[in-house]
Amino acid sequence: MRRLPLVLLLAALGATQATAGVFDDEEARRQLVDLRAKSEARFDQQGRAQLDLAAQIQRQAEEIARLRGQVETLNYALETAQKRQQDFYMDLDTRLRRFESPASSESTVDPAAGQKTADPVRESKEYDAALGLFKAARYKEAAAGFGAFVQAYPNSSLAPNAQFWLGNAWYAQRNCTKAIEAQSEVTNKYAASPKAADAWLAIATCQQEMGNKLGAKRSLDVVIEKYPSTPAAESARERLKKK
Repeated sequence: MRRLPLVLLLAALGATQATAGVFDDEEARRQLVDLRAKSEARFDQQGRAQLDLAAQIQRQAEEIARLRGQVETLNYALETAQKRQQDFYMDLDTRLRRFESPASSESTVDPAAGQKTADPVRESKEYDAALGLFKAARYKEAAAGFGAFVQAYPNSSLAPNAQFWLGNAWYAQRNCTKAIEAQSEVTNKYAASPKAADAWLAIATCQQEMGNKLGAKRSLDVVIEKYPSTPAAESARERLKKK
């Protein structure tokens, strides 16, 4: 009879240990499930963050493409406007020359008479050659041609025009320093020429591009003050309104 309690005690201990083992397994499974849930939550969070970042990058790429398109459009519009302006000036130059006197104050020595006589044909030919280079967008050669012309014929009736186009040739090469120097010759040496107002306007354009806003404003003011009735003055007024 003494063995019965002992057997019962051993059975009870075995049952307790079995129950504890079951509880341990369930706790381990619960912790594993919790860990898996937390891992999946972190993974989902990282995935959403990556998707958000990818979407943000895509939006920025689209915005950059849009801005690049706008810049290209504006550059094209600027180049077109500059081309139209050049064509206008060249057409105007050609039209005005038809009404100018063919005589030139520049002269050459006539060995037979011992006196100086004008050679407007040669002047016109050299001037047209330089202007043709400009029309062909050969700006470096055009600058050399106009520069040679004003040196050879500083008193020619075409000299102010040649000096003006010399400045435009430098500007077309994106050399505003040289362009301002050339146009300043027009405003100083040929101040009475119809090209003087346009030269001041060209100087203002270069000054604006070089970041000299005050200088550009002063040049535009000079155009309006000295040449109030010219198309250049009207352009100057419009440009001042936009500042």
